[in-house]
Amino acid sequence: MNKLSMQLSNEQLSAIANEYGTPVYIYHAEKIKEQYNKLKKAFAKTDTRFFYACKALTNINILKLMKSIGTDLDCVSINEVKLGLAAGFEPQQIMFTPNSVDFSEVEAGKELGVNINIDNISFLERFGNKYGGSYPISIRLNPHIMAGGNYKISTGHVDSKFGISIHQMRHIERVVKTTKLHVRGLHIHTGSEIKDINLFLNALDVMLDLARHFPKIEFLDLGSGFKVPYEETDIETDVETLGKKVGEAFKAFEKEIGKKLQIWFEPGKYLVSESGYFVVKANVIKQTTATVFVGVDSGFNHLIRPMFYEAYHRVENISNPKGSERIYTVVGNICETDTFAWDRKIAETHEGDLLCFYNAGAYGFEMSSNFNSRLKPAEVLVINNDVHLIRRRDTFEDLLRNQIEVL
Repeated sequence: MNKLSMQLSNEQLSAIANEYGTPVYIYHAEKIKEQYNKLKKAFAKTDTRFFYACKALTNINILKLMKSIGTDLDCVSINEVKLGLAAGFEPQQIMFTPNSVDFSEVEAGKELGVNINIDNISFLERFGNKYGGSYPISIRLNPHIMAGGNYKISTGHVDSKFGISIHQMRHIERVVKTTKLHVRGLHIHTGSEIKDINLFLNALDVMLDLARHFPKIEFLDLGSGFKVPYEETDIETDVETLGKKVGEAFKAFEKEIGKKLQIWFEPGKYLVSESGYFVVKANVIKQTTATVFVGVDSGFNHLIRPMFYEAYHRVENISNPKGSERIYTVVGNICETDTFAWDRKIAETHEGDLLCFYNAGAYGFEMSSNFNSRLKPAEVLVINNDVHLIRRRDTFEDLLRNQIEVL
């Protein structure tokens, strides 16, 4: 199918917003499938597993959809692991990579039978001393490679909290030898929004070199960071060329060491970002001496990425898409400066019009909150043009649900 066929129309989005109210998150299942098929095709010539990084979007229906199309699951908390199991994933289909957690969370993952990925030497020692080589693990390394679209989403640089420095390999080897740890995989994740595939290839070179230190190695996990286009001029990570070059590097390395290895990836945003739409209503048009504001019925309590990452989301007036363009600054209804978009060309907008934020499937609802005692929005999934409510909108009672009155 072509790209256009993977988009929901203004009419579909408006109908859903009118039925379920605004603000509302809408996800398109067919777009998720299309993105996954791109990856499978790109890496068809290598033994590759894709673990959906569910921190991007954990609604149980999205997890079940991922299971149905063939992905495995990448989790960063024990509750994500439990959600994955509840969605039907088998333990060995789940990779668990926590950081800065209590050791009991790692033990809980081990008891559930999932793949354990350890990112600090202290836990390597504790795990090895307790379990020895009875439970295979993988090790998350920090390759000291700066990558990603924003410093806040770069995870492989020298100052990052993630992973064990590659310069501590001698220490890692001592721990593995003395505790008899069974290391079956190595893992890195350098960041998100990576445009240059050479960053992946540089990281792979580092991992292939380090893999020689582990005779029981079975897989190398390159994390993810595949970029999807947010702005009209953005590029998407060239996964086809990356797949070809990774395949060539793996083939040469396997010939050298005389054994087959798997390559693992953990795409999150790449799979769900473009599937998501966030529809809001224009509450007020406010002209000042400096600009014209469109104040909408949402804020960074529902979509924090623009404020947190300076992230760009395309915004369109789906009620009046062919109207004359005017320049607006789109802001929210939170008691903070919650600006979604500065000086953006948008079709002429009136109070009551519906605006849509595109590429809202990743880290939208997932990072939402009840700040200002606002209610979290509904979530809707469209599968084969059938519309399904997959999370009801919060009610006032939800704000009080876990509070205990003592006065």
